[in-house]
Amino acid sequence: MTQFYSLDDANDLLPELMQVAGRLRDQREELVGLRDAYRLRESTVIEGVIAETAESGDDDVELRRLRLRMRGIVDQMQADVAWLDERSIMLRDIPTGLVDLPALAGGRPVWLCWRLGEDSVGFWHGQEDGFAGRLPLAFLRDGVARA
Repeated sequence: MTQFYSLDDANDLLPELMQVAGRLRDQREELVGLRDAYRLRESTVIEGVIAETAESGDDDVELRRLRLRMRGIVDQMQADVAWLDERSIMLRDIPTGLVDLPALAGGRPVWLCWRLGEDSVGFWHGQEDGFAGRLPLAFLRDGVARA
């Protein structure tokens, strides 16, 4: 079931939303760094195995540590995405913290659009439009319902 947000409700949720979006952005950055470190270590281990045929990549302690850390971050990210899903909030872009919150304007469904760095929800777009169609709330005909 989709929850529709009034502008006031959306803005009241922003402190938590800022934390979740910021955490997802930071976790994604860390995950990318760990992935790169894993690939580098993996190629080093593979070269060593071919040269010495002594140690399997599965036995490498550093590779196991990196895999476990990546799994932990993915689990944390999944929990934050579930938090968004439970509130009918659509995650659009992790690096910018872009999210859409469902709302009604003049009886028709629209998206309230917010991203990290914005102090309040100040934009909207139609359901078929993306970020490129984002407009200031002042351009919203019939207004967004207020609580």
